Amino acid sequence: MPFCATCGTQVDGKFCPKCGAAIGAAAPPPPGAGAPPPVVGAAPMADNVASTLCYVLGFITGIIFLVLAPYNQNKAIRFHAFQSIFLSVGIIVIRIVLAILFGILFQTGGFWFIYALIWPIFGLLCLGIWLYILFQTYQGKTVVLPIVGPMAQQQA
Repeated sequence: MPFCATCGTQVDGKFCPKCGAAIGAAAPPPPGAGAPPPVVGAAPMADNVASTLCYVLGFITGIIFLVLAPYNQNKAIRFHAFQSIFLSVGIIVIRIVLAILFGILFQTGGFWFIYALIWPIFGLLCLGIWLYILFQTYQGKTVVLPIVGPMAQQQA
């Protein structure tokens, strides 16, 4: 049976069923050349998986995806990596500020109930935002958060 000179597919008629090239007296491909070569530089993960993984460990995975070669050239993944970094740093800064404020309130005495009320609510809010972003990005949707989203869009 003849093989297509363009793509190496086995051909029964006068035209290749894969690429449509006309078949003449084509020689068979050399051994081992039946399969096309792998695409160099192709990302091993889908964009939605890589975007979701940007948020898994916060700024750590955000930085990793900004450094890895095939992902740091994709604008969507860069956006999610920057948004993950900015969100993580923002949460860390807010936690430090709250800790300082509650430390001052403890010195004045009698405000432990405010700490006992606000700290778990803040933690649940952060968990909810994190889970929402994970599920939305895995579904291929882009969530632009109010403050850090525009900053991430500028950087991506």
